[in-house]
Amino acid sequence: MPPPKDVVKIAIQMAGAVPQLIELQQTKPLASVLKDVCDAWSLPNAERYALQYADGRQTYITESNRRDIKNGSILRLTTSPDQEAEQLYIGIQSKNVDVKTDSLKKLASLSQDVTFAQEFISRNGLKQIYSIVEEGNDTGEMLAHTLKAFTELMEHDFVSWENLSTVFIKKIVSYVNMNAVDASIQQLSLSILENMVPTSRLLFEVVKKEVTLDRLLTHLQVTNAQLQLKAMALLIALLLSAADAERRDMMEYLREKNIRQFIHKNIIHSSEPLGDEMAHYLYVLQSVSLNLCEHRMKMSMDPYSQEQRDLLQSLRQAAFESESEAAAGTFSTERRRSLCAKEFRKLGFLNNSNPAEDLRRAPPGLLALDNMVYFSRNTPNAYSRFILENSSREDKHECPFARSSIQLTLILCEILHIGEPCSETAQAFYPMFFGQDHFFQELFCICIQLVNKTWKEMRATQEDFDKVMQVVREQITRTLSLKPTSLELFKTRVNALNYSEILKLRQTERLHQEETLAVPVLELREKLKPELLELIRQQRLLHLCEGTLFRKISSRRRQDKLWYCRLSPNHKVLHYGDVEEGVQSPPIESLTEKIPVADMKMLLVGKECPHTKEKSSGKQNKDVLELAFSIVHDVEEYCLNFVAPTRYEFCLWTDGLNVLLGKEMTSERTQTDLDVLLSMELKLRLLDLENISIPDNPPPIPKPPSNLNFCYDFSHAEQ
Repeated sequence: MPPPKDVVKIAIQMAGAVPQLIELQQTKPLASVLKDVCDAWSLPNAERYALQYADGRQTYITESNRRDIKNGSILRLTTSPDQEAEQLYIGIQSKNVDVKTDSLKKLASLSQDVTFAQEFISRNGLKQIYSIVEEGNDTGEMLAHTLKAFTELMEHDFVSWENLSTVFIKKIVSYVNMNAVDASIQQLSLSILENMVPTSRLLFEVVKKEVTLDRLLTHLQVTNAQLQLKAMALLIALLLSAADAERRDMMEYLREKNIRQFIHKNIIHSSEPLGDEMAHYLYVLQSVSLNLCEHRMKMSMDPYSQEQRDLLQSLRQAAFESESEAAAGTFSTERRRSLCAKEFRKLGFLNNSNPAEDLRRAPPGLLALDNMVYFSRNTPNAYSRFILENSSREDKHECPFARSSIQLTLILCEILHIGEPCSETAQAFYPMFFGQDHFFQELFCICIQLVNKTWKEMRATQEDFDKVMQVVREQITRTLSLKPTSLELFKTRVNALNYSEILKLRQTERLHQEETLAVPVLELREKLKPELLELIRQQRLLHLCEGTLFRKISSRRRQDKLWYCRLSPNHKVLHYGDVEEGVQSPPIESLTEKIPVADMKMLLVGKECPHTKEKSSGKQNKDVLELAFSIVHDVEEYCLNFVAPTRYEFCLWTDGLNVLLGKEMTSERTQTDLDVLLSMELKLRLLDLENISIPDNPPPIPKPPSNLNFCYDFSHAEQ
């Protein structure tokens, strides 16, 4: 008979004593439980003791978290958090260097626990840590433990970062700016500053002033990957916290210092594999850089701005300067205006008498004009060839340069998500972005020539404009999905994907769709589905058994902390626990926390998850909502919360957990995988029917014969 729900069987250890095996009554006050445990070992003053987990993070057991204790848990009797906090508070003030260092080391470890942290901070312990940093000149092991303890204590959000003194901040900054400092201290200092920057405008300005971009670039050039990562994290925090004008200035300075080329060579193409955290920071840097175009994208052309009109005229002059300027002196004002209108029509403006009207639409606004001017100035030969080639065609067959440029700029803005906020979790960046200055403009130069090439291949007329631009969008998106490493490679691949190739791809996809819509094929699909769904279920469970590395994300910032979760091979227990950076697949024995599958009640996703509701006071992040899921176990108050690293992992985990709960798999990945498997299976089954049309209805069954005497009589053969 299973034990009552409010009773868990556990073991309690103590150094030098025989462990106790007890049945913990969850309704019994924790103080009474401790009294019984201490009495069993004849220990006086039970109030000086506490229970904590023996493995993993060794969290203290309190009335608020005691319900997390599972059957079979191993606890340890130890000094209570208030006693430990008092001893360490005294220890870190010791004049004995060894005692002080050991106390700080233990403090750094225990500060991860919220109960201990509360006790230590209530004794004004942070003030002592401030003093050690502000007054001490040591840069060795003692300082590293001090900074680690400070970071862990601040992680609990009991104290505001704005309470830090100027002296303390400048001391932390000095460790970042000094050369002869241990790398671990610089990493911790960079991490502290990264946490500090988003909390207030004042702290942002202090850090921006004290830690120069040059200094951060120096840290990015070291071979220590962790130091490089922390420097990049602080750089991203500064960029995200800056005002638009400041961000623009910072990005311009970084461009002058060739940060893109450095990242392309030493980070993206380094011998070390790129970690998830660095991939995220590169995505954010790319997104911030591209979003600098947003201002021009949303600005309509002002027909009264002389600067903008000059840019517009420069397009006409670059294309027709030799023929128009030579005759300008002999023409009247009216004739000259007529000539300009004719030339703007040849450039492809719809409103040739007032071309500024074409650029009033925002987006793409002035960004389209900037792209056209960049193309005319940086690739004058290609620009002249485009204009003159189309000027010599019939009116209805000419490819309108200006109209195409405006629409292409809009397409590129949509594909590259310009003007959209950065995701907290995305890691998808284009390696070629970091290999090229003026990336957006250079990409436009390649793609506008692609428009002209595709226009000719399609033998398009003005009525086909939208069709041509749809094909161009498809060419660009298909090529970008291949993640080319350079713009040259992008150019080669996108030009190879000509109109005939697009037609072949579309035809293949259409034929595949038509094949699968025949009635007998649809019946066969339904017959195959159960078997293939079972195959997908097995794959999902295998993925859960392999496990996944998850990141802890707080409402304040993207966290460095990692934890791992995996399903036991017998599919009966979920194991999870914290792991260090760099650990890819920890053994199941090292994951100390457990949830029996039998105790799982339901799966929550998106806005239903408690960890997304906690963030509701701040700005909701769409990406986190799309990747969040929670397992409710035992009773509804207790959840294990996840934020998947990718949408793919989200789909596999939610499917797998639904399988364990005996429910249907509901993710979009299930349908995709099922379609792929059905397609493969159907093709194999229909191989013998290739090039034979399948009728919608089965052929009629012939009538039975008038007699059955045609059957061979084997008895005559035997005689």
